[in-house]
Amino acid sequence: MNEILFFGHNASPKLLENEPEKITKPTQFKFENENENENEKQIKQILSSNSSVFFLFENGKLFESSEDSNQNPEKIQIENIQKVTFGNYGNEAILTIEGNVFAKGNNINPNNPNQFINISSLIEDKNDRIIEDIVSGASSIYLLTSNQNAYGIGSNSYGQLGFDSETLKKTEKPILMMKNVSKIFSGNNSFHVFLLNLNQELFGCGYNGNGQIGLGESRKETYIKKLTKIQNIPKGKIIDIQTSYYHSIMLIENENPKRKLYSCGYSQFNGLGKDENTYEFTEVKSSLFENDDNILDFSVGDNHTLILTSNSKMIGFGNNSHGQLGTEDTETQRIPIQIELPKLRFNEEISNYHLYCGSYHSFLYYSPSSFSNLEEDLIKLFERKEFCDISFKTENGEIIKAHKLILKYRLKDQNQIEKLQEIISKKSIKESNQIFEMIYSNKFKINPKLYSEIKEIINSNEKIEETMKRIYLNENENENEKDFIIERKEKQYKFPKLILIMRSELYRGMFLSVTEDTSNKVTDYSELSNKSFQILEYWIYSNQIKNGIQIIQEIIDDLETGIDYFQLNQTNPNLFDLLIKKFNNQNQ
Repeated sequence: MNEILFFGHNASPKLLENEPEKITKPTQFKFENENENENEKQIKQILSSNSSVFFLFENGKLFESSEDSNQNPEKIQIENIQKVTFGNYGNEAILTIEGNVFAKGNNINPNNPNQFINISSLIEDKNDRIIEDIVSGASSIYLLTSNQNAYGIGSNSYGQLGFDSETLKKTEKPILMMKNVSKIFSGNNSFHVFLLNLNQELFGCGYNGNGQIGLGESRKETYIKKLTKIQNIPKGKIIDIQTSYYHSIMLIENENPKRKLYSCGYSQFNGLGKDENTYEFTEVKSSLFENDDNILDFSVGDNHTLILTSNSKMIGFGNNSHGQLGTEDTETQRIPIQIELPKLRFNEEISNYHLYCGSYHSFLYYSPSSFSNLEEDLIKLFERKEFCDISFKTENGEIIKAHKLILKYRLKDQNQIEKLQEIISKKSIKESNQIFEMIYSNKFKINPKLYSEIKEIINSNEKIEETMKRIYLNENENENEKDFIIERKEKQYKFPKLILIMRSELYRGMFLSVTEDTSNKVTDYSELSNKSFQILEYWIYSNQIKNGIQIIQEIIDDLETGIDYFQLNQTNPNLFDLLIKKFNNQNQ
């Protein structure tokens, strides 16, 4: 099932046939296509251009509703898609799970702009052709490779590729912009781009006529033709930057952790959330962002912004000429206002909903949280060789260690371990590490040839998602895998060693015995209160605590030990709810 709510400009394409051109209240939009089973798949991404809306499903299938298709979305004939991007001035790009990027458009393939070509294969360095992420500007496409290098392709008319536009107008071949890049930020109506390096330093280039790059009063040049470091950025971790033609909005998480929005650029078109132009990133302030409230998701359109908060509020500001703020009117809002949320079909946390703002319309759609926290944990665990319990030998006799429990869930069956050993025995240490990284993280960062050798022994994405839940929810079939015991009064709680090892880093010594005691006995928690033990159990599996500070303090009081609870307040509320339901059902 999926739930999609639409509001704003109902034309080009006309998504709701029996509704007016301006829809000022979030209205249910039912996605339809010729395959009924598709409606049961979860929405992963919604994206729109001036004349089309794209719907990407978790199963990797992409559909386009255009002026021609309207109520009969057309399936894009590319499989295993993990992301799509679009620029308003002529580009469309698709990233597959294998790390290939297919793109089309006037700035990419002027001889045949309607034909997709594999632009990742055009990168000169053959070892740099596995793409991790893609971002579109208005007339350019940016690629982030698995080696953390950023490339650009398309128009450079404003210096948005980081080169002088007088010597390079555009390129039909990806060119290297910067090395050691962690994220790229731009927007489908933007002629500027930001690159964040591995040291959390931010660089920008491109059109800066309204101060949208955030270089400050002293740097008001219209064109920034080379990547320039952005100074005076508010303290904290940059989570996201979304951009439009006139402005940029940044989401930063500080140490509390508290997420805040900062904007810069031109205020006349109401996209900043404040009444004045700013040439560097300054906070979007409002009493609506309460101390105990946090920003879960936000989206920036051409001139309007929508925000979802942890207190189930939708906040918006900007242009509302077509009802794109969902306020049931068309009055523009220069500063943040709260917007009444409709009754949602699914009884889920608001964090399972996401926003997308197009030019003059908006979407609020249901998309449950992924288990990305587990993927990150598994990669970290791969680096902890002292906990491994199975070894593989490469072609040069080098040893790679792994974890049987992970391989059980990642491979199609246990017999495939022998097949994996056979493959590894013919590979270099570099290729072998790439194979294991993919097995652990489900991120396809290896070249297609290498992937083709192992794809037959690895579970599908859907199977992996299912087994991730089983690991987290302690639903292992083999009782022997629950080989660490927490004793509480006369009851024993068994936990998979895998989970406790992954979580031990966060416990600040609480589970130190996991790494030192080989007797499989963690510690005695007989004095822990019932409520605190329940919370501790949820914590072990989900790394998520509702009302984190208050509840974790109860555990601190019980254990008389210091825990950095701010590290624990990470978001996976969908999983937390599953755990609560599981626990309540067991105790009824």
